[in-house]
Amino acid sequence: MEKWQVYMKIKQLKEQGFKIRRIARKLGISRNTVYKYLKKSPEEMAAWAASTKTRTKKLDAYEMVIHTWLSEHPDASSAQIHDWLLEDYPKFKVGASTVRSYVKELREKYAIPKETHQRAYQAIPDPPMGKQAQVDFGKTNQRTPQGKYIKLYFISFVLSHSRYKYVEWLDRPFTTKDVIRMHEHAFAYFGGMPDELVFDQDALLMVSENAGDLILTEAFQAYREARKLKVHFCRKADPESKGRIENVVGYVKGNFAKHRIFQSIDVWNENCKSWLERTGNRKVHNTTKKRPVEVFALEKQHLKPVIKEFTISNVNSSITRTVRKDNTIVYQSNRYSVPLGTYQKDKNVYIEITADNRLIIRNQSDGPIIANHLITFERGKLIQDRQHTRDRNKGITAYIATVSSYFTDEETAMSFLEEIHSRYPRYIRDQLGIVLKVSKAAAQADRDEALGECVKRGIYSATEYSDVLAFIQRQQQQGESKHVDEEIKALHDIDSSLLDTQPETRELARYLDVLKGATV
Repeated sequence: MEKWQVYMKIKQLKEQGFKIRRIARKLGISRNTVYKYLKKSPEEMAAWAASTKTRTKKLDAYEMVIHTWLSEHPDASSAQIHDWLLEDYPKFKVGASTVRSYVKELREKYAIPKETHQRAYQAIPDPPMGKQAQVDFGKTNQRTPQGKYIKLYFISFVLSHSRYKYVEWLDRPFTTKDVIRMHEHAFAYFGGMPDELVFDQDALLMVSENAGDLILTEAFQAYREARKLKVHFCRKADPESKGRIENVVGYVKGNFAKHRIFQSIDVWNENCKSWLERTGNRKVHNTTKKRPVEVFALEKQHLKPVIKEFTISNVNSSITRTVRKDNTIVYQSNRYSVPLGTYQKDKNVYIEITADNRLIIRNQSDGPIIANHLITFERGKLIQDRQHTRDRNKGITAYIATVSSYFTDEETAMSFLEEIHSRYPRYIRDQLGIVLKVSKAAAQADRDEALGECVKRGIYSATEYSDVLAFIQRQQQQGESKHVDEEIKALHDIDSSLLDTQPETRELARYLDVLKGATV
């Protein structure tokens, strides 16, 4: 829509009493744009609109380049065009939204519609009565009377032939136990069971597709066997294969839940059942041109009877999750930590969601709790228990305590090693390793004396401690006094006595005797 047309629409809606927010929503523009247009008189708006058509645009210099790309690749997106410009022109500094608008204008100017590769669909006849039901999950954000928002979750069922529906809600994420219970409610609502149930690959129901040999969760597998259900799981990223239930999910969100105020979960479910009876199952279906409730009256006779009640008290309500290498699991697009060392290849843990929105994690379905987190409703977050993080100082402290135990005066040794730690924090393990290695090979008295000399002379290095200890051991081997009388210098110091050292001299006659008989 041209700027002048938008301006006139805004003026008309404003005169009709529409608020700024409504005008913006109705025209698909921002409120700032509405305010800006309302401040302009018709003359100012006409002049401004005309100037926008004649003024030079930032991307005009790249018009032919972009036109070439669009001609060669009609399916290229504006984001790709933006990236190619950044790649070919390092000094290019234009925002993505500007590129998007410019690409749109060029497509219209040069008649280059964006190509899309759509999947070819084929109409499939409705399955026989009682043959199939499709199942899927959904969630919405609903406003409360206090003006806050709460996230609600629902499961929906639809009989594929009659389009007869059932929906049930929770104010927390589902567990497998919840799903089983709601299957029972749906069968009771339908008055029987279909021959086949069609699902998405949901973690509540299936662990792995396993190349066709489906591996279901323990609880749902037990339920499937008890009810003798025939189940079919759609392939990943293929919602079209269960289009009937996808339409139901959208219908529930757009017709029942949209703009509805949430009071309590019980009232919400009661209102949803009333909606099903009043609208969801009574309104003429757009495809079949029949009322689902009327077709269901015939299909109900073809459903398998539910003979005995299924007890779910002994069904495990846990959901499995795979432990990642960083000792976290993923739930609702967030990462939750587990204790270090939990990870093993193909390791699964069991999670359970409590009524107060806490995530319980266990190694076994009925085992002790290894993690307990408060569930966040944001996305991409890392929720980490401090007890699950590595205490990097704890290992060093224990190492220092181990090395100091090789000395008689452990307190002095501890202080000596702590000083080395402060000077060589990045290499402390290497430093401690050297001290431990040479101390183990030395006598108790020798390592104690070496420690004392290092502390006395302010030497805080594992390699220099090793040199001091080696010097003491050499003195012992030479039978000299065990106590060090001469000053011991660190490696980085210069011994001034070396500067006074004179070479040994001999008489010339000795060299002549050696050279007797030699020829030149």
